[in-house]
Amino acid sequence: MVHREQVGAQRKHKPYITIEDSEDILYRIRSVNDDTPIDFILHCPGGVIMPAELIALAVKEHPAGVSVVVPHYAMSGATLIALAAKEIVMDSYSVLGPLDPQINGYPSPSLIKLTEMKKADLVSDEMLLLADVAAKSLRQMRVFIISLIRDRLGSEKATAVAEFLTGGYLTHDRPITAKDAQALGLPVKIGVPDEIHELMRLYKFASQHHGSWYSVPCGS
Repeated sequence: MVHREQVGAQRKHKPYITIEDSEDILYRIRSVNDDTPIDFILHCPGGVIMPAELIALAVKEHPAGVSVVVPHYAMSGATLIALAAKEIVMDSYSVLGPLDPQINGYPSPSLIKLTEMKKADLVSDEMLLLADVAAKSLRQMRVFIISLIRDRLGSEKATAVAEFLTGGYLTHDRPITAKDAQALGLPVKIGVPDEIHELMRLYKFASQHHGSWYSVPCGS
């Protein structure tokens, strides 16, 4: 699943995870035999959370296991998909990202903190409503993350990782390197194969010459 946005390209796909992506990826995973491992190349800045969760569940449940390969970056919702994998293959400069839900462009932890810092009568009704949604989204995201990684890390460690990724300790665009991810206990292997980088180079070439190719789902 390669998402890139090209300036001036004729856009037929959005440069982030959409429900259409989940439909396509779910079909591709379903079509692979249960005893066949999958390599899932992931290059994406994130996107809508529901389809990202659907893809993560499919990745998690494939019987033979899925290796997610991150040649450059898999941020936000794409990080959620990576967490579901049996193995995450990254280069030393590849990055994942935090998973704090964004509500109307605001980080959930910051919205909650606002209502803790100011009395309710000093906060607009709109911000109070957003803070309420933020609290629910944050709880839901933590529960989902724990469900993806608990069998590998154990409940205590999985809870700590979920808290770190969602708790607002980092800005939403803060890169989490391969070594950072290893330190968290995630199953990260450093060393993306050369053929994957060649594939990414070809995708870039194709997107420059055929505008609608800038967002291309692919799998094996």
